[in-house]
Amino acid sequence: MSANTCTAPQGSDAELGMGPAGVVGASVSLSERAANHIRNFLAKRGKGLGIKLGVRTSGCSGMAYKLEFVDVADSNDMVFEHHGVKVYVDPKSLSYLNGTELDFVREGLNEGFKFNNPNVKSECGCGESFNV
Repeated sequence: MSANTCTAPQGSDAELGMGPAGVVGASVSLSERAANHIRNFLAKRGKGLGIKLGVRTSGCSGMAYKLEFVDVADSNDMVFEHHGVKVYVDPKSLSYLNGTELDFVREGLNEGFKFNNPNVKSECGCGESFNV
C-alpha cells in the first residue's frame, strides 16, 4: 500500500477525521488499482465527481456493499480522496466501512472490486453479503 493518505481541505471536519457520522479518525481508502479503474470508468462516462460506497440490508448474512457514481455531492457524506479519486460515504454506512480498503483484483478470467473490511465478522458462502 502506498503512503497516499486521506486528503481533505485544510480546516475541514473531514481532515480531522470527524464528519457527520461522528467517527473520529474514520477512513475508507482505495488501492491504486481500484483508483485507476474508477478513474477510467469516470472518463468513459464523461461526468462524475467520484464514487459512493455504502451498505444496505441484504443477503443471508445481513449486509451487502453498494457502489454508485456520484454526480452531485451530498453535504452529509464524508469524502475521502486517494490517488486522485474521491470516495463518498454516507454517515450510516461509515460505522460499518471504517478502515475498509477497496481494491480491484483479477483472478483468472474474473475481475472485480474486493472490499478489505476489517469490521467483517462473517460472510455468507456465496460472498455477496457480510455481518459485522
